[in-house]
Amino acid sequence: MDIIEPILAIAEKLYSLCEEVKANKKRCRRLAHRVSTLAELVRAVKVHGFGTEPKQVRNGLENLKLTLESAEKVVKKYTSISNLRRIAKAYDLGEDFSFLNERLNDAAQVLSLALQVEHRTNIEKVFQEAARRREDEEDRQSDFLELQELLKSLAEESKGTSTMVDAVQKTVDQTHRDVQDIKEILESLKKPLLHLQDIREIKPEELTYSYPIKPFMKCSHSELYKGTYNKFTVAIKRYSCIPLCTSPSELRSVFNKEVETMKRFESPNILRMFGICVEDENGPNPSYLIVMEYCEKGSLRQVLDSNCNLPWERKTKMCLDAARGLYRLHQSEEKFKVHGSIRSYSFLVATGYRVKLGGFELAKTETSLQKSKSKRSSAFHYNSPQQLQNINHPYDKACEIYSFGIVLWEIATRAVPFKDCTTHSQIFQKVCVEKVMEPLPTDCPKKLKELINACRAFEPFLRPTAGVLVDMLLKMVEED
Repeated sequence: MDIIEPILAIAEKLYSLCEEVKANKKRCRRLAHRVSTLAELVRAVKVHGFGTEPKQVRNGLENLKLTLESAEKVVKKYTSISNLRRIAKAYDLGEDFSFLNERLNDAAQVLSLALQVEHRTNIEKVFQEAARRREDEEDRQSDFLELQELLKSLAEESKGTSTMVDAVQKTVDQTHRDVQDIKEILESLKKPLLHLQDIREIKPEELTYSYPIKPFMKCSHSELYKGTYNKFTVAIKRYSCIPLCTSPSELRSVFNKEVETMKRFESPNILRMFGICVEDENGPNPSYLIVMEYCEKGSLRQVLDSNCNLPWERKTKMCLDAARGLYRLHQSEEKFKVHGSIRSYSFLVATGYRVKLGGFELAKTETSLQKSKSKRSSAFHYNSPQQLQNINHPYDKACEIYSFGIVLWEIATRAVPFKDCTTHSQIFQKVCVEKVMEPLPTDCPKKLKELINACRAFEPFLRPTAGVLVDMLLKMVEED
């Protein structure tokens, strides 16, 4: 029970902070309401005990404590308008609310195991998924409009401030940069929002791309082009080996089944899919296209192989982005959803070194399209010890966290994992027999090193969940 009082103390502090915010008020107060509900849940656990699953409940409490600590730091950013740059950042930080609410929901589900029926009913009411997502979208839109007005007001006030050149030059320069930040944010608010774009069937005339000019990427069954759709720069995957027996109506049917699946994966850290397009539908050779978000820096592996500057602060943020994408995938289904092929090539890097999980978009659709039910191959360099020991070992979240640990090691070192091993037996010898864990750089931050090593632990139960990964990485980023 020693963990309960610290949780209640953080919850109380967080609830008070939410009353002081100057931006993103709706989302902060919604967060406070959900934290308040969870605090009641924790008090009930204190009275009734840890129930029939004490280890699971205690683990849930520990994770909740981490989440509340992250929430406290996020909300603090919105309690002051004395710094213009802080408010300018407030819009970008809005995505944190999505993660925090998902983590609170996870905690609610775990802790409800220890409680009686009346408490579970209250939890289901507050954290019911459809209502929660509707509330979150309404809050986001309300805060969006309020922030827009706040930024306009601050920009007007700053015009007067910037004319007072009697101040120290450093202050004048800072004010000028702040005004530019606000102007850029205001401009970005006028543009269409990526996450508001529907996943749908796209008409050929809505797309602009360079076919048949050389694609920027090509594989055995598809070509990738850079194009434009609805004011967004997009990547267009054009299939080159559609079976002749596949009709446009069949493709559309397969696509429609997948749209609902893909909508559950929407996240700033998962590659956005806009839809499909069937060109020359009634002609002898119709073309099938998948339209996706374009990431200008290419794959994570390409970035790591380049000569770009990646200080530890940036590497930690890249790890956080990648973990958020994996977490969104892992908690998107009632049972669970795994990627199935986590490696550095599975992640793409957009402007600002923002990392997004890709490589699985419309996986079922692509499988149906190619008339193949075989599993996609996975490089054995990323296989967990359990998979290497037993080819029939069921692929689960723990296996995927091990693979993700290898990716985090790649971000930290920029090296290729087990580069001297070219066969399954060589990897088996290193990982399962010698239990080698490839070293991290000596200047790697201690907490990041511990987290990467935990993901690569030999025993599955020692590996953290994707949610805990995000909690820990968010804490590291906030401390930088």
